[in-house]
Amino acid sequence: MTPLAAAANENLAEISNYLIYSSMAVYMLAFFAHIAEWTFGSRSKVGRTAAALTGAKGAAAAGAAVTAPAVQVRGRGGATAVLDQPKVTTRSAAGTRDVPDGPGAAGGTVQGDLYGRIAVSLTALAFLVEAAGVVARALSVQRAPWGNMYEFSITFSTVAVGAYLVLLALKKNVRWLGLILVTTVLLDLGIAVTWLYTDSDQLVPALHSYWLWIHVSTAIFCGAVFYIGAAGAVLYLFRDSYESQLEAGRTPGKFRSSVLERLPSAASLDKFSYRINAAVFPLWTFTIIAGAIWAGDAWGRYWGWDPKEVWSFVTWVAYACYLHARATAGWKGRKAAYLALFAFACWIWNYYGVNILLSGKHSYAGV
Repeated sequence: MTPLAAAANENLAEISNYLIYSSMAVYMLAFFAHIAEWTFGSRSKVGRTAAALTGAKGAAAAGAAVTAPAVQVRGRGGATAVLDQPKVTTRSAAGTRDVPDGPGAAGGTVQGDLYGRIAVSLTALAFLVEAAGVVARALSVQRAPWGNMYEFSITFSTVAVGAYLVLLALKKNVRWLGLILVTTVLLDLGIAVTWLYTDSDQLVPALHSYWLWIHVSTAIFCGAVFYIGAAGAVLYLFRDSYESQLEAGRTPGKFRSSVLERLPSAASLDKFSYRINAAVFPLWTFTIIAGAIWAGDAWGRYWGWDPKEVWSFVTWVAYACYLHARATAGWKGRKAAYLALFAFACWIWNYYGVNILLSGKHSYAGV
């Protein structure tokens, strides 16, 4: 590499660092905007109305009859007959609650919604800045920017935010995820720039392969989407506990009610987490297969029980058990949520624990 090219790559690395820090600043503004959205949303009466509707639907689920207004039918010759609509009884499936979704973080208030839209706009801007930082990092090293934990982390958070914005663009009701997402992205980037940062450098010989683009990119995407599913499972546990308290006739605390009554129902969150995990699981299967093929090219064997390989397989088994239990044993609710969170914890351990604490052929942490 010529001195001029080396200087250009160094400048690109500095630009990348600047862009990553700039994205953190914008994410911080988005964080405060989301806080304002939840704060002003708590002043809304919509939440209390939703709670009242919950009680009404609960009565209907228990078999209470709901009588609709009378209907006037005009016959021939101007005569009018008054007919009562038949009574309608609604029942939920056994073991489930017929509960409507909450009004969202903004609580139905105009001011809360305004801050929510500002937060989403800032999140989109931060995503673009961070993505530019990842691209600048790739240009500075002239390879895929996934050769160490720092590069993996900044790409991971970029993909997670990108997936969230895609769901919003598809008109999915996921804005309630914004505050948690931005908070964890700031945590991820803080760890990356503080403890995981590594200067731009070339890869070890084993990583010089087109499989780096295939295997590692799918691993990052799967982890980012698994994170969104895990966030849904965590919120489900809180919302389910809140609904259980209401069902038992207990009154949750004011702050707890103000936050949890605005989330989607426990059933909606449970379904959301399941669909996210089920959608990405086949790609995680492909990730492991692609890694095995790459290992055969690089090391002459497809599987060697390296710590990274073992924990990738453990993660696969955990998610397979979760999906199998949902499909065959009818597991829904808290047991399924705990299993989903255990599976994601395996993924996190495979990333942080295995890379930092264990040694093997996949020791490319760079820290």
